Amino acid sequence: MFVISNIIAIFVQNNEHLLKMATKKQTVFPKYDKVLEQMGENIKIARKRRKLTMVQVAERADIARSTLHLIELGNSSVAMGAYFNVLRVLGLQDDFLKLAADDELGRKLQDLELLK
Repeated sequence: MFVISNIIAIFVQNNEHLLKMATKKQTVFPKYDKVLEQMGENIKIARKRRKLTMVQVAERADIARSTLHLIELGNSSVAMGAYFNVLRVLGLQDDFLKLAADDELGRKLQDLELLK
């Protein structure tokens, strides 16, 4: 038993950076929290329009019901993959392609470079 606990302690010590990465919470400025909250509300409305319960969507998305609750609140700590799977269940997976699709600022910066 002593050997096993030493092996575990060494593993944890050597992989501490991985554990920190896995538990690091994303910080979102308060003024942008509203954007996530609106996205969560949109997802909730889409679920209700389809007359699906939280349990049904969570099971189909392979996430916990509590995770779906956090998504519907627009919680920034939920993994993007979970958001995607919920949108997939709702038939809205193509909405992910709209993210950053209209990069107006990036296009303007690119055009400025072309003028040089």
